[in-house]
Amino acid sequence: MDQFLSIRPYQDHEVEDVLESLINNFDVLKALIGLQYPKYFTKIPLFKFYVKQRLKYKARNIKTINDYQDIFKDLMDRVVDESISNFSVNGISKLDNANSYLFISNHRDISLDAALLNLSLYKSNHKTFNIAVGNNLMEETWASDLMRLNKSFIIHRSGGTKKEIYKSLLLASQFIQKTIFEINESVWIAQKQGRAKDGLDETDPALLKMIHLNKRKSHSVAEHFNSLNLVAVSISYELDPNDRLKAIELNATDENIIYEKKRNEDLNSIANGITGLKGNVSINLSEPLNFEAEVNYDDIAEIITNVIIKMYELHPTNYAAASMLGVNYKNKSKFSLDDINKSKQILEKRMNGLGEGACSKFLEQYANPVMQKIKLNKS
Repeated sequence: MDQFLSIRPYQDHEVEDVLESLINNFDVLKALIGLQYPKYFTKIPLFKFYVKQRLKYKARNIKTINDYQDIFKDLMDRVVDESISNFSVNGISKLDNANSYLFISNHRDISLDAALLNLSLYKSNHKTFNIAVGNNLMEETWASDLMRLNKSFIIHRSGGTKKEIYKSLLLASQFIQKTIFEINESVWIAQKQGRAKDGLDETDPALLKMIHLNKRKSHSVAEHFNSLNLVAVSISYELDPNDRLKAIELNATDENIIYEKKRNEDLNSIANGITGLKGNVSINLSEPLNFEAEVNYDDIAEIITNVIIKMYELHPTNYAAASMLGVNYKNKSKFSLDDINKSKQILEKRMNGLGEGACSKFLEQYANPVMQKIKLNKS
């Protein structure tokens, strides 16, 4: 019996059946058309049929997960070429491609944070990693299928009784352990549940408890996390295609207004993140972290948080937003005043039409990384 059947990525022998199901799913066709084509294409007679036949043609040579990921790699190459001005990655040379790692990353974009790192590792002759995703993204079975074809596994953090949630988290902990130690593949997981919509990167100790859950009786906290080859990852975007949506949601929460996501809002955010202009994008990786024997979950969480903040690559938009909020960053910026003023104009244009409260939340997304660095340098 496959104990991980309900959460694990799909395997080679499952690929063809899953792809056939996806191609015959009207919702998949609708989503792909919305992502790749202007709206007026949908009015062309038999256009959905054309897209379906094209998908069948592309899928005919996809027999394994590697085949599927080759297609996904081509998509990511296009994303980098068409929506990113300059893409830099630092730290991969510190890693051994014969080893497996636990990548704990800050989280800004639903799909791209992991996908861009995976692409970079792949191009440096590392195996692609397994991606942890929350069950909140799995409302649609077809969305789950697409992610699981791309080596994603599901963590059920909500729903059911406390006992059921505990069993789900234990299963995820067991899967992470098996993946790293037995299969010798790496795992990527965000430092906390959900994206840092406010721009504040913080590691949740509860995440570390979940990872340790399966070994908590036999291995100390330090022993377990040292054995996992834990690498902190810090990703930053000069522009966030979903910044307005995040600002509106954050402002609603701040004003105690119940924010109800629209149907497929997360999927639309994925599409926005993929196609929207992002300016410069940077990924920085730490060396595998080593923890002293007496550390607890809070200690490790703080260490990871500080490493991520320290590695975070600031952009002119971050300093522009900080300046617009009256933050004194004491001329620590490496960018010229002209660069920052141009970024102010860009941010002002992107905020057009937002209310006062949402504008504040919008700017805080970009300014908070500056303030986190200032705070860290003072401590």
